[in-house]
Amino acid sequence: MLYRLLKYVLLGPVLRLLWPTKVTGVENVPDTGGAILASNHLAVADSFFMPLRVKRRVTFPAKQEYFTEKGVKGTLKKWFFTGAGQIPIDRSGGSAAQAALDTAIRLLREGNLLGIYPEGTRSPDGRLYKGKTGVARVALEAGVPVIPVAMIGTDKVNPIGSKMWIPRRLEIRFGKPLDFSRYAGLSGDRFIERSITDEIMYALMELSGQEYVDIYAAKAKELMAAEAAGVRAVVPAQSGLADADRVPETKAG
Repeated sequence: MLYRLLKYVLLGPVLRLLWPTKVTGVENVPDTGGAILASNHLAVADSFFMPLRVKRRVTFPAKQEYFTEKGVKGTLKKWFFTGAGQIPIDRSGGSAAQAALDTAIRLLREGNLLGIYPEGTRSPDGRLYKGKTGVARVALEAGVPVIPVAMIGTDKVNPIGSKMWIPRRLEIRFGKPLDFSRYAGLSGDRFIERSITDEIMYALMELSGQEYVDIYAAKAKELMAAEAAGVRAVVPAQSGLADADRVPETKAG
């Protein structure tokens, strides 16, 4: 009820009015059943604008800290993020990481739409970074398709560090579903999971038009911080990905 109230009455109409959005390919999102919406991640605003354009509810894993802050502000934050369709995930590592994967798999098996950012964090500079393989593990375990989603312009609406959102036009592109049923039974194979993840990132690169960088976004942020502190650091760029969907001489080939 709270999700629908925010989407259709309190928040959604304002977002639609101030940020008109060109949407293409939304028909690629299935009307029923579990599926992963794997999106590039330019800004916090991504988690608000993308679900607004999908008829079904989209659930995003979110930092547990959003739900545990104390006081009135903390209560309002918990209310808001819960209403926005986000669920708390403990990302401190180890068993917590497995718990996050288990939660995602359970939601998909129950027939929900799950929003995932394969980069793991926001892009620090608007480029597309190497994907983490958790998205592949979840897709294989749940047996669901992956729909790539390109968010375009949200980094201009909601620049890193900004407190106010800037009105401007946006674009959201939903790509064709990626079917990984050919990899059935291969969950846990690191090579297969990396291949699947790279295929997803390649689809996102083509859909968004972003430059691809073959390192994790979190590592890029560390390098940029070091450079800002006077330590020379270079973030390598890569114009494209290899044919990640071809794994020769394996069941997945």
